[in-house]
Amino acid sequence: MQLIEVPAKTGYVWYRQGIWLFRRNPLAFLTIFFTYLFAMWIVSLVPMVGGVLPLAFIPGVAVGFMAACRDTVAGKPVFPTILVDGFRSYGGLAARRLVELGGLYVAAIALVFAGSALADGGILFKLMLGVSGVSPETLAKTKSVPLAGLVALACYVPVAMLFWFAPILAAWHGVPPAKAMFFSLVSCWRNRGAFIVYAALWFATAIVVSIGLSFLMDALDAHDYAFAVLFPATITLTTMLYCSFYATYRGCFGTQDAEKPARQ
Repeated sequence: MQLIEVPAKTGYVWYRQGIWLFRRNPLAFLTIFFTYLFAMWIVSLVPMVGGVLPLAFIPGVAVGFMAACRDTVAGKPVFPTILVDGFRSYGGLAARRLVELGGLYVAAIALVFAGSALADGGILFKLMLGVSGVSPETLAKTKSVPLAGLVALACYVPVAMLFWFAPILAAWHGVPPAKAMFFSLVSCWRNRGAFIVYAALWFATAIVVSIGLSFLMDALDAHDYAFAVLFPATITLTTMLYCSFYATYRGCFGTQDAEKPARQ
């Protein structure tokens, strides 16, 4: 495994490669993403822990989506079952490491919302968990929710850096969770210029598409169909973004992912 430093302009390359990869097999990627959303919805129905359990599966699912990208590049067929690839294809040790990363991710997200609670008393946290008791009147009177959102975003940035590459390093390269998080953080920091360009491009794309579709709905006086237009566009953009995650991995750690590691 080799950590590569890249110039800031590489962020544009990652952005472009994510779109290119999605276009290689859009139906498969959209099917995988909808399968993921449906599975997480089912998991969220589990009593008591349904609000946080989907977070615990994110590292493992991330490996599955990366495997889908890898197989698409290789010209192999991709099916929704690849979402559990991280838990079944690299041995029991890798699966346990992904479970550990899931637990650490839940703890990290809890700390993020604990930070946001300092700004709004925990209202944003309750909203994200879908906890009842936050009335529309209370929400309307609370001016600190936007501030809490900014605090949560600021707190989430280091969490994202820690977990950006950690699942794939744990599953594909046999790196223990703590070291995987450290290597992920170092890689993101060393390539922060490229990641800033990459994030700015995706943010700008989301804004342009949202505004463009809103203007279109206004011009056609078709506000009743806004959800039918905006929802598919949002899903498509999000899936493209997920595809670009693979491009960041290839850019920061090379192309040594062609062979699966030996089962452990």
